Amino acid sequence: MTGSIRLEYRKRPAAVAYMAGAMRPSPGFGRTGGVPSITARWPRHRAEARELEDFLALSGLPGGEHLPLLYPHTISFPLQMAILTHPAFPVPIWRVLQVRNRILQHAPLKKDVPFDLAVRVADHRFLDKGVEIDLHAVASAGEQPVWEAVNTFYVRGRFGQPQQASPLSASPAADGKLVDRWRMPAGGGWRFGGLSGDYNGIHLWGWYARRFGFPRAFFHPQRVLGQCVARLPALDPAQPQRLDAWLKGPVYYGAQVSLRAGPEKDGTAFALYMNDEARPAIIGRLRRAGPGSRLTDETPLNA
Repeated sequence: MTGSIRLEYRKRPAAVAYMAGAMRPSPGFGRTGGVPSITARWPRHRAEARELEDFLALSGLPGGEHLPLLYPHTISFPLQMAILTHPAFPVPIWRVLQVRNRILQHAPLKKDVPFDLAVRVADHRFLDKGVEIDLHAVASAGEQPVWEAVNTFYVRGRFGQPQQASPLSASPAADGKLVDRWRMPAGGGWRFGGLSGDYNGIHLWGWYARRFGFPRAFFHPQRVLGQCVARLPALDPAQPQRLDAWLKGPVYYGAQVSLRAGPEKDGTAFALYMNDEARPAIIGRLRRAGPGSRLTDETPLNA
């Protein structure tokens, strides 16, 4: 890493401001081959009733006394967008795709209790055909971290001497029994963008998505994960839990999808397929987590 930048927000970062910043040329990795140490913070976020209602309606997740595991994942994303569009970030956001999500909830978040959000650049790896960059997000109630996630983003290209791939890049086997088949909603991208702060045109306009080689616009990954988790056996929200997801391909608006899942130790492995394709669009694991679990030690899931 090189340099140190701190972004402080009293409320949700304004999408107009950070998307405008994305129009500036990206500086590249420079001589050091590093990524600036950028941290973004947003204290005292409280889930507003209308915002939470929108999130539940769009993700398909049920409501309750506690916030769903994927709520902080979505609400912390404007901080990630602020980092990804910062002028010092080495690659343009227009070429960035999410490839992995690791989410760990240490303790339940009550929906009427405020919490602090912080996101930082955690790591990066040069690969043969691109670079992976990890952003580490944390939600804290008081001094205690109650939720965290590591989101891995990929940019295709040649950036530096290839390094060893992350041991977490390999996904589990995509098998299991059919759980459900349904047709994904035909829209809602703008509404979900309002929650996640992600107004990348690939989620909003077919003509824009086609410029990047996709046949049409497709869902934000957080929303697709919600549609999957809503159909899996529920875990006790009072216990630590973990969701790991490998994002293999886009899920298009209005697509026919099928979810297959099977039991694993302490949870469920699942795979989402679009239009009966042989290759899954998402592979994931939802499971109970042990006390003292953490995400930043880069330990393989099967260790």
